[in-house]
Amino acid sequence: MNLIFLGAPGAGKGTQAEVVSEALNIPQISTGNILREAAKNGTEYGLKAKAAMDAGALVSDDIVIGILKERIAQDDCKNGFILDGFPRTVPQAEALDAMSIRIDKVIEINVADETIKQRVSGRRVCEGCGASYHVEYKPSKVEGVCDKCGAKTVIRKDDQPEVVLERLATYHEKTAPLKDYYEKQGKLVTVDGQEEVADTSKLTLAAVGAEK
Repeated sequence: MNLIFLGAPGAGKGTQAEVVSEALNIPQISTGNILREAAKNGTEYGLKAKAAMDAGALVSDDIVIGILKERIAQDDCKNGFILDGFPRTVPQAEALDAMSIRIDKVIEINVADETIKQRVSGRRVCEGCGASYHVEYKPSKVEGVCDKCGAKTVIRKDDQPEVVLERLATYHEKTAPLKDYYEKQGKLVTVDGQEEVADTSKLTLAAVGAEK
């Protein structure tokens, strides 16, 4: 089964893609990872991607899709794959279709913006050992102090409320239109994110026919 996972930043899309990857034994393909891998391996598209990245430019869609095509031709994708982080725009989805990359289902993890903001802006990370906390769901015993090493816990730049809102706005403007695109093709399945990750995972597995 060939799947795409969609979801706003902080909706838990990556976690759910991982759950399905394990259940179906198919690889979870992250665009960032395959770009770095292709650049390292020196493939034709990898060298083009490296040149763009070294110049500080965006890697063009045709290069990304070329690398994607190389990746999904590998043996571990013969029973399917999960695209996590691509496509991000309708033109990218159209380019995937034009290159005859078959997609069976598109799973959208749907979480309200306000919930995402609350989840993400409550995250804290230890400056010392990198342990993660949440002010509401997983607080440290002493506020601002890591339970494991005693170092200070801080809010990452990406988790600042204003940055979260900016990323959500970008998602709604550029990526959310993909829902309509795939709905018209009859491929979109929406999973409403639950308070407990395990409950969301049950719904996601059911959506791909992999209930435990």
